Amino acid sequence: MGLFDRLRKGREQPSHRLGPEGEYLAEWTRTHRGVEAFVEPKTTVTDVTVVLVATDGEWTRRIVGERGARKLAAALRIPVYDVRKTGYPQRMRDFDARRRIQKRRAREQ
Repeated sequence: MGLFDRLRKGREQPSHRLGPEGEYLAEWTRTHRGVEAFVEPKTTVTDVTVVLVATDGEWTRRIVGERGARKLAAALRIPVYDVRKTGYPQRMRDFDARRRIQKRRAREQ
């Protein structure tokens, strides 16, 4: 084992170390393109959550806790943003709008 193998191995964090939510988010990241993480603040109802948003705007949200969001983003090697500073990406809102239109059309048929 060389020096660089040792360094590379230290950075790898299998998804099973992240718990069941981390495993789901790791799989979601693997099956979608251009995923970015947006950390949402703690509220009176929920702890800190993370929203993963793909290039096409599809998204998923999970409760991960304060340290969990940054740890998850580092383990998945994806960019992480604070939603209070950046807001939600427009592609996420566009995806939701398309989904509402599709559901309405399906009900009308």
